[in-house]
Amino acid sequence: MKIRIKANEISKAEDIKHVNLAINGDQDAFAWIMKKYKGPLQNLIYKMVSDKNEVEDLIQEVFIKVYNSLKNYSQEYAFSTWIYRIAINNTIDYLRKKKLETFSIHSDEEEDDDRPKYEIPDTSYSADAIIILEQRQQIINDAINSLPEKYKKVIELRHKEELSYEEISEILNLPIGTVKAHLFRARELLNKYLKDKMRFL
Repeated sequence: MKIRIKANEISKAEDIKHVNLAINGDQDAFAWIMKKYKGPLQNLIYKMVSDKNEVEDLIQEVFIKVYNSLKNYSQEYAFSTWIYRIAINNTIDYLRKKKLETFSIHSDEEEDDDRPKYEIPDTSYSADAIIILEQRQQIINDAINSLPEKYKKVIELRHKEELSYEEISEILNLPIGTVKAHLFRARELLNKYLKDKMRFL
């Protein structure tokens, strides 16, 4: 645990160093930031959008916003938290705009039953273990995608990005108690969904 904490402190110090250099016009410093965070941000955005082509465009938008907003970054918070928040907010804005183009403005924001994520995966018998594993993974992905957005975000940040409650709280601008409550409810919904679906495999 001490080693991990020290590594985190070093990582944060490196972030601050390169942010300050980038603010002063050092393009190499900003390239370093992009190289460090491009992969993690791609993973995060892909889990929200599930379209590789859209992810690339969204990543570019995020880094443009980050570059233009560097002077507004408060070193009181971890840079990783700040950049994740920009990525999440930008992706949420994209999803909202896309939803307005697709659904009636009177539709329930927490019920996207016309989206593919609600389709029941093919449960036909196969002796191929790889196919079964792929089906199970798809069911798990569908389960996460079927969660209301506020629950989906905390599950992804906690279990896929492995962020702490404090980091999630800062990224989503929510009290830690609310983060924990959302996680508890999200797990309940996932357990119910998976219990119904996994029995077919």
